[in-house]
Amino acid sequence: MVQQSARLGVRQVDLADWRWLLGALRARFETDSFGAGAAFVAAVGRLSDEAGHHPDVDLRAGHVQFVLRSPDVGGVTERDVQLAEQISALASDQGLDPRPEQVQVLEIALDTPFSETVRPFWLAVLSGGEENGEIVDPARELPLLWFQATDSTAPDRQRFHLDVTVPPEAADQRIAAAVTAGGRVVDDGRAPAFVVLADPDGNKACVCTELGRE
Repeated sequence: MVQQSARLGVRQVDLADWRWLLGALRARFETDSFGAGAAFVAAVGRLSDEAGHHPDVDLRAGHVQFVLRSPDVGGVTERDVQLAEQISALASDQGLDPRPEQVQVLEIALDTPFSETVRPFWLAVLSGGEENGEIVDPARELPLLWFQATDSTAPDRQRFHLDVTVPPEAADQRIAAAVTAGGRVVDDGRAPAFVVLADPDGNKACVCTELGRE
């Protein structure tokens, strides 16, 4: 039996309504109104209090999004899976439609050969905290900023790029849409973990999934 506090791997979790993105379970449920979403969140709150474990919640007029992760182990555990299943059952009872294909996470990457030198500056500018060398917003309102090593010191090099992590089933469509919109594939050698794209001006971005990261 898996201990509730044991950190799980991405291939150990299979939930129809949820997707594993960047070390957390994420779900999105459509609602007819803000009031319906608020009632759903209130019901989830009661479930969470009973479980002694709580998701992050983003309530909007037409949908509710949840993020489940166990900070004490730095990842997903069986208690996250169990609460996710309870939330899905509650959503089904209330007639709410899951939209797992719409969840996504944005990260900002700074390509630099001087990460140790520049990190304090970005910590100060973003008023953030540091986790594993990455800058995070304690309130989880801003995208994570991470530092990608590069050997280039050319003044005109690209400094920042965006990493967009999506469910595996959405990646190919997202990449195809970017190419149709005038972009090109720069490097797909690490697919499906990530594919590097560039816009018509050469600015790069990555479409990422959790697959192939083990």
